[in-house]
Amino acid sequence: HDGGRAIAVEADVSDEQQVDAMFARARAELGPVDVLVNNAGAEKPFALVDMPLDEWNAVLALNLTGPFLCARALARGLAADAGGVIVNVSSVHELIPWPTFSHYCASKGGLKLFAQTIARELAPRGIRVVNVAPGAILTPINQELADDPDKRREVEAEIPWGRLGQPEEVAAAVAWLAGPQAKYITGSTLFVDGGMTLYPNFV
Repeated sequence: HDGGRAIAVEADVSDEQQVDAMFARARAELGPVDVLVNNAGAEKPFALVDMPLDEWNAVLALNLTGPFLCARALARGLAADAGGVIVNVSSVHELIPWPTFSHYCASKGGLKLFAQTIARELAPRGIRVVNVAPGAILTPINQELADDPDKRREVEAEIPWGRLGQPEEVAAAVAWLAGPQAKYITGSTLFVDGGMTLYPNFV
């Protein structure tokens, strides 16, 4: 916003020491950190029988351990009654199974229960915890959908709204949930998916 100040801190959010250093730097330069958006993530398809353990561990570390470490760092750094907001960027796959992405779905399903659990734990301190679950969004991770009209039509057929989402639409949901208008919302998931989770082909 006007008059705001930002800094960039490079860190691996699956690494405890790097997360703690990132928060320390942010607090030193900007003051208390009371809003956290967990937005790091990764996915790569592997059939169950072909998936290396290293790949499973890497996805769980980034998609689930990362939000844990960052949420813990935020909560540790706030006064008992300071309040705050944690927004986790989840996925429709916290709900919808996705063959060959068992590691990704496990991480997002885990993130759902993690968010709900710490929402109860942190509520007495005035810290809200919410998930935003995007569907098929036109980001670099979905570049093949932008490049392949047939694949794009196939995916859009699964979306009642009839199109892919834009990053700005997810960002707007995150900003709203982090703001004062959503102050009575905690432990919930907001799906930003054009209706994908309505299972339009289940007729």
